[in-house]
Amino acid sequence: MLSAHRVYCEIFDDDNSFRLFCSIAAAGESQGGWENGRIAALMPPSQCELAPKVARHGADEDKHGRIFTALLRKRGLQPVPVPPETNYTKLLEEAGLGLAHSRLNRGEPLSERDIVTYLAHSRVTEQRASEQMASLLRNCAAYPDIHRAVTMISHDEDNHLAYCHEELLLLGNAGHDRFIQSALRECALAEIRIHRDVSLAVITRISRILGWPRWKTAVLCAGIQVTYGYERVYGWRRMVNMKMPERRNALGGPVHVYS
Repeated sequence: MLSAHRVYCEIFDDDNSFRLFCSIAAAGESQGGWENGRIAALMPPSQCELAPKVARHGADEDKHGRIFTALLRKRGLQPVPVPPETNYTKLLEEAGLGLAHSRLNRGEPLSERDIVTYLAHSRVTEQRASEQMASLLRNCAAYPDIHRAVTMISHDEDNHLAYCHEELLLLGNAGHDRFIQSALRECALAEIRIHRDVSLAVITRISRILGWPRWKTAVLCAGIQVTYGYERVYGWRRMVNMKMPERRNALGGPVHVYS
């Protein structure tokens, strides 16, 4: 029977597919770490109290990148270059979501509206990350090293999502509500399309590595398309709904260290 658990197991059990899986994940997390670090350094004076939380967010993402790299090294593997069509963070930037890397590299101070744009982008992408880590956690219990690593990453992603909710609600109360809703909707609709494209690209590459029959690849790709169809019609709304999280000040608490 074809199931998410079985697909994950096949990926984890093969060195080449596991290496691609972890390389893609590590690269995305490291890129997120760089972005958040630059944004924290360019924070406008009106949001100076937010800077340590953004820096913490970036440090967490860097840590996640190191965790995925460490999982590879424990199996005697090295990261491989990330195929462009599977580079989720790069494709989001190319679609104009979030703050452009060229601007972050120039070191120009950010405005309060830029911070809203950043948080809206993060709220959408952290929703995806939280859900993906939860799915991965459900399906990696048989792999102790992976399970331990994903448990920590999943906890961090939930904190990131909670932090985005809280900060956006505070900014909404400060008069940015209309812009926040517009930015969230635009980002969510673009993200679900990019996530679909990246998922199809990853499955196609994994299929080649593992030598899956055409029917199996076709079924998995069809499932991705069905999920996209649902998200395009209705599911994207979960990415724009706002509520005060149970975890308040989620990035102001203790740091969890992976070793």
